[in-house]
Amino acid sequence: MKTKIAIGSDHAGFHLKEAIKAKFPNDFDWLDVGTHSTDSVDYPDFGTAVAKALIDGQASKGIVICGSGIGISIAANRFPQIRAALCMDSTMARLARQHNDANVLALGERLTGTETAFDVVETFMKTSYEGGRHDKRVKKLSQLC
Repeated sequence: MKTKIAIGSDHAGFHLKEAIKAKFPNDFDWLDVGTHSTDSVDYPDFGTAVAKALIDGQASKGIVICGSGIGISIAANRFPQIRAALCMDSTMARLARQHNDANVLALGERLTGTETAFDVVETFMKTSYEGGRHDKRVKKLSQLC
């Protein structure tokens, strides 16, 4: 069974969102929450939609994309169940999963090249959470809200 991934972007992340889905068409079961064009939209709406898809059990992980990745990650992180990590390379993606149990990957289309983004997505999705010494810290993240 393929992992269900919720993916969403604003207009500035639309092209990277589509490229990621095209690169990994058979690796994951995609739940695309929008946007579906380059028409101007508000990134909080799509960060929220991805977060709610995870919270509601529609997906097990998420990807959010805007121009920089910053605003949409802030939007997703408004929910205590979400640990969105803005990752610029595969090392950040690996550590976000291993140490922080990040469940949402944030990317910035204007700051991350497409091939790098593909490596980041692959690393994020294939890396497991280490648990152990990290459990106490990850638990505190949800208690901060």
